[in-house]
Amino acid sequence: MNLSVLDISIIIGYIVLTIVIGYLLSAKASKNLSNYFLGGNKIPWYMLGVSNASGMFDITGTMWTVTILFVYGLKSVWIPWLWPVWNQIFLMMFLAIWLRRSNVMTGAEWLKTRFGDDKGSQLSHLIVVLFAIVSVIGFITYGFVGVGKFAQTFFPWNLQTYVMGITISSENMYAIIIMGLTTLYVIKGGMYSVVFTEVLQFVIMTIACIMVGVIAISLVSPEQISAAIPEGWKDIFFGWNLDLNWDHLIPAVNNKIETDGYSLFSVLMMMMIFKGMLVSIAGPVPSYDMQRILSTETPKDAAKMSGIVSLVLFVPRYLMITGLAVLALVYLAPEFNKMGDNIDFEMVLPYALNNFIPVGAKGLLLAGLVAAFMSTFAANVNAGPAYIVNDIYKKFINPNASQKKYIRMSYLASFAVVAVGIFFGFFAESIDTVMKWLVGALFGGYTASNLLKWIWWRFNGYGYFTGMLAGLLASLIAPLAFPEVSPIYAFPFIFLFAFAASVIGSLVTKPEPDEVLIKFYDSVRPWGFWKPVYLKLKEQKPEAKPNKDFWRDMMNCTIGTGWQMMLVLIPIYLVIGEFMSLTWVILLFVASSVVLYFTWYKKLKDYPEDYKCEVKKEEEIKETELV
Repeated sequence: MNLSVLDISIIIGYIVLTIVIGYLLSAKASKNLSNYFLGGNKIPWYMLGVSNASGMFDITGTMWTVTILFVYGLKSVWIPWLWPVWNQIFLMMFLAIWLRRSNVMTGAEWLKTRFGDDKGSQLSHLIVVLFAIVSVIGFITYGFVGVGKFAQTFFPWNLQTYVMGITISSENMYAIIIMGLTTLYVIKGGMYSVVFTEVLQFVIMTIACIMVGVIAISLVSPEQISAAIPEGWKDIFFGWNLDLNWDHLIPAVNNKIETDGYSLFSVLMMMMIFKGMLVSIAGPVPSYDMQRILSTETPKDAAKMSGIVSLVLFVPRYLMITGLAVLALVYLAPEFNKMGDNIDFEMVLPYALNNFIPVGAKGLLLAGLVAAFMSTFAANVNAGPAYIVNDIYKKFINPNASQKKYIRMSYLASFAVVAVGIFFGFFAESIDTVMKWLVGALFGGYTASNLLKWIWWRFNGYGYFTGMLAGLLASLIAPLAFPEVSPIYAFPFIFLFAFAASVIGSLVTKPEPDEVLIKFYDSVRPWGFWKPVYLKLKEQKPEAKPNKDFWRDMMNCTIGTGWQMMLVLIPIYLVIGEFMSLTWVILLFVASSVVLYFTWYKKLKDYPEDYKCEVKKEEEIKETELV
């Protein structure tokens, strides 16, 4: 592909601009660890929300989503529930508030508020740090595979090279260069750099998405789409089986459906809902999403930040995804048929962009997609080293070092995490393979311990450690021992294994001290099986009230999941020209927004009323003592 001088200039100009921003913000970021990893808790919640949305707008995930929309049609909107995509709704409704009430820097440090500082707590601390590093490396690997495929298709230069007798493909060289440039500004500028560049990146990506949507609507008619798709492609609902037959259009697509293992769609949906509920209540994995929550100024801001993510992300993203998918369906089917069974479906996005985007617009769009990758990658690079420096180096190796020393160690840790992620990227088979391992096996190992930490008072640090260790080992071993079993279907077994280890580990050891449990319950106030702790808190503070919001939270999560789905369907129906369905979806979105305004937004609280009174008393006592 030959890029024009204008296209190349736009791409290079964008990359230079992001690096310059990173360096300009470096002085502010390097004051201390809180500034470096959390922006000093002074970055506005809406900017953190846009930044978080930008980090989720990753190029690898976009390539995968274009592919599944191409293959599965509107039924593909359910497949991201594998993640599950609606974990943002659970964060929005209650979990972000619970997390932010801790006032800590990382997910590992948060465990101290739940388990205290005994040996069990230290073990739980170490295992979550290990998990955080493994998951961040996994996401870097995932990004490495996607950005290499993307760049190889668009950029005209052959960069294949040889290092010590080893051949490094052009695809991998592009990935290394783009990752290297991104690492420069992230390492130098920390959270300030990540957030401010991601807001810029989101603006560029939104312009690019609208551009693709407009081009697709102008080039493709609803009649052309109908002629290029099998029966049932436009149906969002499904029966026991998927019932999509591509034989008379692109026969190789049927092989893709069989390989993915999505033919029994109802079974897949039951698995996704089962997994999604558990994973969502467990909370975010210790990566960039959690860092954004901990970076907000107040607990209410954390909830609003999680809410704005869905609001700003899905409409522009699915404008691009749908536009590229329909362009590929209508115009590229003959090319795919020539490939026979050797279609690389992850190349649907690059093929569509390569053939339909004009000069100038192509440069802006490529800058937007590079921005999408850089956002996700930057967010992970900022999150991983926080655990290495704050939770290993500072806690166990050098607790009295200067802030400059910690910042330098953060630079080193960032380089190390990126290098290991790139190393594993060389061995990853495909985007789909890495994604399924992340959301199936790895999340299966994480879920049990992190679900129990919220809802069961008797769960302790030893139980957390044994459950996480069992889950982490199972998630790493299962794909090797049973390669024919999809990680998605392995999830229940990994979860049950980790759950049993969590419960046994807790019951054979002592419960956490009363003072630790009471302090945690008093400030966080989760719902669940906390009655013994609540009764002890009430002895000290008669005005204390238990959290009775479980059913309201679950109702809001159900409505919120539908609200989020409307944001996905609005751009899809717009681009494919289904205007009656579009009208109904907009009406449902407006109605659910009004309901959530009263049942969620108006009910937001930073802390329980009785807790705030206690904090105010303590502050008044401190002021009196100072006087």
